[in-house]
Amino acid sequence: MNDPRFVDRELVVTGDGSHSLYLPGCDEHYHSVHGALRESLHVFIRHGYDHLIAAAGGRVRILEVGFGTGLNALLTWERTNQGSADVEYTAVEPFPLAVELVLRLNYADSLATPLGGGVFAAMHGCAWGTGVRLGDRFSLVKLQTRIEDFSPGDDYDLVYFDAFSPPVQPELWTLEIFDKLQRCMRRGGVLVTYCAKGAVKRNLRAVGFAIENPPGPPGKREITRATKR
Repeated sequence: MNDPRFVDRELVVTGDGSHSLYLPGCDEHYHSVHGALRESLHVFIRHGYDHLIAAAGGRVRILEVGFGTGLNALLTWERTNQGSADVEYTAVEPFPLAVELVLRLNYADSLATPLGGGVFAAMHGCAWGTGVRLGDRFSLVKLQTRIEDFSPGDDYDLVYFDAFSPPVQPELWTLEIFDKLQRCMRRGGVLVTYCAKGAVKRNLRAVGFAIENPPGPPGKREITRATKR
């Protein structure tokens, strides 16, 4: 899986002091320039994980489309230490980062627990395709594949849809992809994404999701949360 647009990556500092990566090949950032940490907490944790866990509890299966820097996985791991849910986390990523670049990212510095740095390194250092247990309540399996080629093995409760933007990866924001995702989610499951473009919401509705648009983080008016009917 080679795409020259995703080869060169530059480390940048975002508005809240947390790091992100910039892709000069397609003029795209991995996170919001207004704050990588702030964006992930707002979109995927507060309006995804926290929203779901309030009603779910017990065991939660999460699928992330676009593992990227691992920030969403790290913040989810942190949340599991503050609650009672057991999380099974599956991440799909066709373009993994080099470990030496990952180790420069400063996400663990913002966590309340000193264990974050070791867990973050373990997330990126573990073998692809092999599950790893990270604490009592969090397990992770990373799959180096495209979501188009992914074969779901579970009914997921929560999907973090964190692909690059529609102009960069239009093939991932389609009816076909969203239909595939809703088919591998349980009824009442939630998909959350930073993108709130009209075409994206129309595609989500067309395959059977109910749409909400919570307010967005700094720099974005709203985000999208889709619930499987």
